[in-house]
Amino acid sequence: MEIKSQHKGQKGLREKVLDAGLCTNCGACTNLCPYHTSYQDNPILIDTCDREEGRCYAFCPRTYTDLQALRQNLFNIDEFTPELGPFKGLYMTRAADPQVRRSAQHGGTVTTLLALALQEGLIDAAVVAEEGGTFLPAGVVAKTPSDLVRRARSKFVVSPNVATFNQAAKSGLEKIGVVATPCQALALAKMRLKPLPSKDSNIDKLHLVIGLFCGWALSWRELKSLLQGKMGKNSIVGLDIPPSKHHSMEVHTQNGIIEISLDEVLPSVRKACQYCYDLTAEFSDVSVGSARLPEGWEVARGWNQVIVRTQMGQELIALARSRGLLEFRDLPEGNWEKLQKASVNKKRAAIQNLVQRSGSSKDLLYLDGQDPVLRTLMG
Repeated sequence: MEIKSQHKGQKGLREKVLDAGLCTNCGACTNLCPYHTSYQDNPILIDTCDREEGRCYAFCPRTYTDLQALRQNLFNIDEFTPELGPFKGLYMTRAADPQVRRSAQHGGTVTTLLALALQEGLIDAAVVAEEGGTFLPAGVVAKTPSDLVRRARSKFVVSPNVATFNQAAKSGLEKIGVVATPCQALALAKMRLKPLPSKDSNIDKLHLVIGLFCGWALSWRELKSLLQGKMGKNSIVGLDIPPSKHHSMEVHTQNGIIEISLDEVLPSVRKACQYCYDLTAEFSDVSVGSARLPEGWEVARGWNQVIVRTQMGQELIALARSRGLLEFRDLPEGNWEKLQKASVNKKRAAIQNLVQRSGSSKDLLYLDGQDPVLRTLMG
């Protein structure tokens, strides 16, 4: 039971999330009303709203969240796993189209699935992130496969894609897909429960969520400062984070790859990310991340690991396989266990940070301390 948030509108959001440094800039509070916007990697309150409760507070992934209620209402609870959330299967895939693979960060699975969903009429448009100037991404609405290919590469600063969904849902679009980080997938899941039924949130227009594995996101200003100090006159064409044993960020330039030690990168991680318990975007239809293969990173970077969570996700993957749009390979021995371990490690780290922040093992700030999964992890 939530006991702290007496104000469940803009005032509560300001006190419990924005001023507390817990905001992930997911965009859930933006484009719902005239009072909130997003600017340069931060939410901005344009004016004061005195409503006692509002969608900005109810949808925020960092206000009180009943994870068990979300699992029970949105997924088949019999298929739930404590480590990875709702689970129908784990696959290793990549786009069959070499052009899609070349344009993508890794295997091109997200682009392929979204393009298929567009072509089949499962969605009218997809909200994806577009790299803006100096690595500041923005959410955009893609309506064609070529729109998707142009935005295929990963962004390492959070794009407020839920804000773009909120805006797109006000238009004539009726079936929208969203590519979401774990915090964004959680916000969309909270919206789906319609916590304020008297308020039209257009959430029924959300037809597909493809989640992204995410360890953390970077603060835009700090990333920009880091890269400016390292790159000189080199023109940057992309970034990547290899597996943890490499302990580095790759900066792809027109003159080759420059590696920056994670010791220099990690101070730029968005502070709110240390309180995120979700590695694999558990509240999605399909979750996609980079692969781990015994052949090493140079081969693995061309593949994705994919967790299917819902019937919608299962049917989309099956259709992509039957059409020959995705290539599959056997999951290497031990991958399932490694992914479980990585996911649990993130959950435990988040719990530890939340307890340290609140000063009490009974207070997990935005999470329910009585949640059965969290209770198990807390021992």
